Amino acid sequence: MSRKIDVWGRAKRAYLTGMAVAFGGVAVQSQQAMAEQWYTGSLISPSGPLSKKGMFLLEPYMYYAVPSGMIGPNNDAVPMSSPRQQSVTNLTIYRYAVTDTISIQTEPTIAYRWKHGDNTSSGLKLGDVPVDLMWRYLTADPARYIPTLNLITGVSFPTGDYSSLGRAQDGVGSGVYTYRVALTEQSTYTLPNNHELRLRVWATFRRALTTAHLHDVTSYGTTQGFQGRAQPGMYGGAGFSLEYGVTQRWVLALDVARDWSNGTKLHGTYTSTQQTISQTGTPSGDWQIAPAVEYNWSPRYGIIAGVSVYYAGHNTERVVSPQFAFNALY
Repeated sequence: MSRKIDVWGRAKRAYLTGMAVAFGGVAVQSQQAMAEQWYTGSLISPSGPLSKKGMFLLEPYMYYAVPSGMIGPNNDAVPMSSPRQQSVTNLTIYRYAVTDTISIQTEPTIAYRWKHGDNTSSGLKLGDVPVDLMWRYLTADPARYIPTLNLITGVSFPTGDYSSLGRAQDGVGSGVYTYRVALTEQSTYTLPNNHELRLRVWATFRRALTTAHLHDVTSYGTTQGFQGRAQPGMYGGAGFSLEYGVTQRWVLALDVARDWSNGTKLHGTYTSTQQTISQTGTPSGDWQIAPAVEYNWSPRYGIIAGVSVYYAGHNTERVVSPQFAFNALY
């Protein structure tokens, strides 16, 4: 989970939410308040490992993405070509607790993409699949105001279509193995009138471990007759989220995040014309904000709905993305 080449999606969507009951050890001032407040999780913030061996988390997530404009190198508005790239994506989080502090997670995505009057995907397309190990290396100590700290690390596997495509819209993969790492923090505070406020802070980093070998039409924008290779640039991000408990079941959530990406390196030749391509894409960055509303039937089941808006940055798209998720803990 800017347009850092479609293959990456928006990273940032790769880590979505978990339930507070699953994290354990959140910092609170009242045991009664902790027991009464239920969470689903904010839209963007990475969550942590589950709190008890054998627990299982399932979270189907749907979002629609459409660019609303372009942002130039100085955060200025620039003309955007038409038709605009649109997509509907399902991301489902599967997380299992191996121990009380270590969990394993995967989050495959299935997408359908189109441009009005231009082309569509040939069908539903599976993207690159990440597998992450999650470790809670510090458990919160409420008396000492120590938060929960987590380390998340893993690899994304190149399962998505990226080369020799029948249609350009089928290009949902990167063709490379990618190293992934994230650090997350979580703490919860009791406000006046016994309302809970949960804070998460995170930072992520991604780096391609291999090079993609390209032929003809690819997810890197090449066309028929191209032979070459590509390697996506490093990218990452950081942000924070706030979740305010209005009642036991209803929660207001807000994410604010900053993402950055280095340019992709592309080298190759068009065999028919012998035109040689050797270029590095322009670095980009974006700011996004994502307000949402959570509703929880119980500590184990809840839904969240909201919208993510990419509103500032450089060399990127302004994207509006309505989204929702259902969260179930077993």
